[in-house]
Amino acid sequence: MSHITFPLLTSGGEPYYLQLYRHILKEIKKGGLQAGEKLPSKRALAQHLSVSVNTVDAAYQMLTTEGYLRAAPKSGFYVCPLPQLPTPQRPVSPPPPPEAPKPYLPFDCSPGSADPSAFPFATWGKLTREVMGQGELLSKGEAQGDLCLRQALCRYLHQYRGVQCQPCQVLIGAGMEYLLTLLCCLLPPETVYAMEEPGYPKAAQSFRNLGRKVVHIPVDKDGMDPVKLEESGGCCAYLTPSHQFPTGGVMPAPRRAQILGWAAEQEGRYLIEDDYDSEYRYAGRPIPALQGSDLHDRVIYCGTFSRSLAPSIRIAYLVLPMSLLPTYHRLFSLQSSTVSRFEQHTLLRFLEEGYWERHLNRTRILYKKRREELAASLKSSPLGPNLEILGSQAGLHFLLRFHGGLSEKEMARRAREQGVDLLPLSHCYHDPMLAPPSTLLCGYGRLPLEEIPALTQALVRAWNN
Repeated sequence: MSHITFPLLTSGGEPYYLQLYRHILKEIKKGGLQAGEKLPSKRALAQHLSVSVNTVDAAYQMLTTEGYLRAAPKSGFYVCPLPQLPTPQRPVSPPPPPEAPKPYLPFDCSPGSADPSAFPFATWGKLTREVMGQGELLSKGEAQGDLCLRQALCRYLHQYRGVQCQPCQVLIGAGMEYLLTLLCCLLPPETVYAMEEPGYPKAAQSFRNLGRKVVHIPVDKDGMDPVKLEESGGCCAYLTPSHQFPTGGVMPAPRRAQILGWAAEQEGRYLIEDDYDSEYRYAGRPIPALQGSDLHDRVIYCGTFSRSLAPSIRIAYLVLPMSLLPTYHRLFSLQSSTVSRFEQHTLLRFLEEGYWERHLNRTRILYKKRREELAASLKSSPLGPNLEILGSQAGLHFLLRFHGGLSEKEMARRAREQGVDLLPLSHCYHDPMLAPPSTLLCGYGRLPLEEIPALTQALVRAWNN
């Protein structure tokens, strides 16, 4: 080839050598320049395009480095054959179709969902702006989370939950799923995790995703069955004793003593106490955390701010037994915290300056009112004689059991047709056949008071044959 002709752009900021490189590469790939074909000499092409020889040389050298050209001494530059991609041994699977978006339903009754309008936007925004001015927070923090926040958490957990801990035991991380993954690294790989049945499916999934063995222990009115736990071969039991998810039950003192006794019987046994929805208790005295009664250093306490503040606030915490701290420091002392220091210090001030307590008091009144109004509306409706409301003393959901001849699946389907999103209780069972019939979870955290009559009428249309 004697010449290469194309329009050089004088505006746009891209150097001439890059324009020439891209044009030649395009010609090679589309077959305009064939394998073995000689390119114009650098001097000839430079004169033809009215550019410097250095410009042409830079483009040729880039193409040679990438294997598209070869330089023959005293001869010039030649086009190299394009490499042939290997033929696949088996047909390549087509990509899956894009996941259809979840249809919008007017009534969001999913459990554990807090009301976004209840978030303290003004206060959180003010504290965030003030914290952002602290330049020292741009430096790397402590792996476990900044000490000042861990100290504040210890004070809060001791005063409100009866937890006995020191700041050195607290780990702060971006969400409960991350912390459970970290916890699995602290316990032997052969650890068998005993989960409540029914229970929190995300936790069981976290353990299975890491290849850990999971067994499911029946829950009665007092909580996890200690006899079945002993028979299961489990050595780390995951519990929600202060507000069992999803039934809403509270583990009484005798059962707590049995479970703590099980953990103390053998070396290497632990209890993971998920203090699920402990902030929202609407009747009776607060239920102290199981960890506060642990005399043998066997309870791993965990909690999160995602439910009480907002799901996007990815700040959760573990309180480790002293016996697991050496393993943690050996494995993770060089890692960084997964929570931004700015977010940590915003939460610190939110706790220390009294905003957290005021937020809980305000939202506790809000959710209690919704629970009462929703329960009264449902019981006074035509569904009332056939409707049981269970586990309504705490948290952000209760159970609806309908004795009207409909299966759980049919109830959920008909509710969706009327715009109501309700979770079947069987979704919280490893074995759905064990779930009681015709029972759904009804969350009210995101349900405005003014929408309760319309929701009730929607369920009447769905279930009242």
